[in-house]
Amino acid sequence: MAEPGSGPLALLGQEPGDITAFSALLQDATLRLADVGFDRKARRLALLVNRYRREHPGQPPSRTRCALRVETVSAVQRAGWPDDPGAVTVILSLAQDGDWLVITCAGGTALRARIEVADLVLEDIGEPWATTRVPQHD
Repeated sequence: MAEPGSGPLALLGQEPGDITAFSALLQDATLRLADVGFDRKARRLALLVNRYRREHPGQPPSRTRCALRVETVSAVQRAGWPDDPGAVTVILSLAQDGDWLVITCAGGTALRARIEVADLVLEDIGEPWATTRVPQHD
């Protein structure tokens, strides 16, 4: 996996251990449930999120629009999914459980994608903006 630089992130993860790094980068990203798409024919899961930028310590807090693509996906399952597609949740973690990539979100919402191999792309797709909402963890 490439090291983050000073510009927008563009990372390719192809090793199971890369999922841990992607999880750290996506922790506290806000996700509008309508911004999740699964293309069964292309075998691709895509999420558009507002990612909290942790890779620039000492700079003012900011977020950026970011895309996560997961390739080689044969099935997707949802848990605790609200009926309102405009609902927003917060990503807590990504983890691999056997042949499933599990995206755990706040409020009991989760998404599982059955993957053949770890093949993820994380890419910032917009300019960062300042935020006053800094995630707090106990």
